[in-house]
Amino acid sequence: MRVLVIGGGGREHAIIKSLKKNNRITKIFAASGNGGISLDAECVPIKAVDIEAMTEFAVKNAVDYVVVAPDDPLAIGMVDVLEEKGIRCFGPKKAAARIESSKVFAKNLMRKYGIPTAAYKTFNDPKEAESYVKTDGISFPLVIKADGLAFGKGVIIAENIEETLSAITEIMTEKKFGESGNNIVIEEFLQGPEVSVLSFTDGKTLVPMVSSMDHKRIYDGNKGPNTGGMGVIAPNPHYTKEIAAICEKTIFLPTLNAMREEGWPFKGCLYFGLMLTKKGPVVIEYNCRFGDPETQAVLRLLETDLLEIMEAVTDEKLDSMNIRWKEDHAACVVLASGGYPASYKTGFKIDGIKEAEKKGAVVYHAGTQYRDSSFFTTGGRVLGVTATAPELGDALEKAYNAAEAISFESVHYRKDIGKY
Repeated sequence: MRVLVIGGGGREHAIIKSLKKNNRITKIFAASGNGGISLDAECVPIKAVDIEAMTEFAVKNAVDYVVVAPDDPLAIGMVDVLEEKGIRCFGPKKAAARIESSKVFAKNLMRKYGIPTAAYKTFNDPKEAESYVKTDGISFPLVIKADGLAFGKGVIIAENIEETLSAITEIMTEKKFGESGNNIVIEEFLQGPEVSVLSFTDGKTLVPMVSSMDHKRIYDGNKGPNTGGMGVIAPNPHYTKEIAAICEKTIFLPTLNAMREEGWPFKGCLYFGLMLTKKGPVVIEYNCRFGDPETQAVLRLLETDLLEIMEAVTDEKLDSMNIRWKEDHAACVVLASGGYPASYKTGFKIDGIKEAEKKGAVVYHAGTQYRDSSFFTTGGRVLGVTATAPELGDALEKAYNAAEAISFESVHYRKDIGKY
């Protein structure tokens, strides 16, 4: 069996390492992959959003199955086109991917079907948005979100009217996130522990994965700007069996049923970004794919064969699967380039990866290049150092011990993963 994984980050590296465990797979391609992935799969220089070139490659190379991992190719209909060519895929079609690619769509869906979320208003005119936030009785902070995809960075928490007006200008007028800012969502600021729950779903059945806790802010103490994710632990200690039961009843199944009722059944990995408020769990965001870096931790705890699960999703036979998880804890520490998520330099040689792996961790590559038998930095998030252990404290200790063995110029990572 020949498999193509679309994407080139740490999430894709984790998926590929899991898929390699299946002995039916004879070949794995990655488009476009990265330095670390190149040691586990054959990398092909095709951009994730190049539907025409990707489809041509898949047909020409007799690819049997495609895993579309990132959000942007899903949002533009990569799965739709591949399936039209008779190629089986894991991932939602374009219409279903709107649950992530349009926050306005997602919020309106939740309102229509009574799925708990923060109170909100949507705007396509910056002047109307500015007038709204100047209204008497508006309380701060407020959360301002760009409607479309923004690499996990299109959310601004504004503490006062000045910051709110500045955020509206940045997103809608200055187009900080491009066309994604044509529309915005302004919603109430909620407080409580955040939980990430990835789930397998074939449109009819939904199976939640092990919960996790992402750490979005760049600095210790949850300070600084949002990033794509600086580390994660799994399972999330705040997510109890009782809360899981509530989420399944009030969020997970209602979302699945809503998408099917609207005529856009969701097949693939549906990600629920939740907040556990005093009034109960609410949806902060949906993603239409595996989270990053959540995947690096969660898949380390998966016992059941990943390809078999994915094929069951594709074939709408998920109800026949008995998905098993290890009882262990997982911790992932992300090593980033200094300056990320703003400007940063790349091209620095990375040392110590083998030493880190000897300490019992798995090093997933996100932004690396492999040349002359060495790895070099190419991105903002560079590596995800992941370890597992029966206890969370031990998993974190293993991950940090391994991370300390790795070095490159201006390396930055949080020292408090798992504490927030």
